[in-house]
Amino acid sequence: MKRLEGKTAIITGASRGIGAAIALKFAEEGAKVVLTARTVEACAETEAACKAAGAETFVQAVNVADTAAIDGCVKSVIERFGRIDVLVNNAGITKDGLLMRMSDEDWDAVVDTNLKGTFAFIRAVSRPMMKNRAEGNLPAGGVIINITSVVGITGNAGQANYTASKGGVIALTKTVAKELGSRQVRCNAIAPGFVVSAMTDKLPEELKKQYAETIPLKRFGVGADIANAAAFLASEEASYITGQVLSVNGGMI
Repeated sequence: MKRLEGKTAIITGASRGIGAAIALKFAEEGAKVVLTARTVEACAETEAACKAAGAETFVQAVNVADTAAIDGCVKSVIERFGRIDVLVNNAGITKDGLLMRMSDEDWDAVVDTNLKGTFAFIRAVSRPMMKNRAEGNLPAGGVIINITSVVGITGNAGQANYTASKGGVIALTKTVAKELGSRQVRCNAIAPGFVVSAMTDKLPEELKKQYAETIPLKRFGVGADIANAAAFLASEEASYITGQVLSVNGGMI
């Protein structure tokens, strides 16, 4: 049996990069995948790949900075599938700049998306997950996976808003694990290092080479590296793991 057979999983920021890779991996592992992005059209390529892998898909347009939109999405998923087994909070943005020059708007935009959006999605799925009962191969409870970042652990100059949001996600993960564990809802985080993506593609080639040299494995990660970790944490293989941060960074820290 596939590891996520029959489970319903919401993946935010599923239109590209890490989110798309996680969605496809979950589809290959037998999950019903709910793909969210700011627009339905943005998920067209991911949806096609998931369907080709044999998955049932459901696409929702959600701005994760909008808590009402999140609540509406969760309601629609429950109406469609009856339960939510896995939530992957992947959606995130950056608006980099030195602290002394950072505007309130840039701070708020990043924190509202990366941290508040993660909180709001967890809040929205918590009651449905706590109500989940074991059905066939589906276990009781649920799994929440938050995508943080290596810089949420180390800090990074020029990213005060981003690092604060990602550090907050780590603290939130540990708190959710304590609050929901008694109802069999597990919550863990994955902290990627440098991963090949639209974000890193913007870096000059020479800078990317310099960064790669600081990584013991001497390369950037790829979306599949994060997706494999997420599939493990979402599966029953990780049934006794909660409140943890899994660093997937090639040995950077």
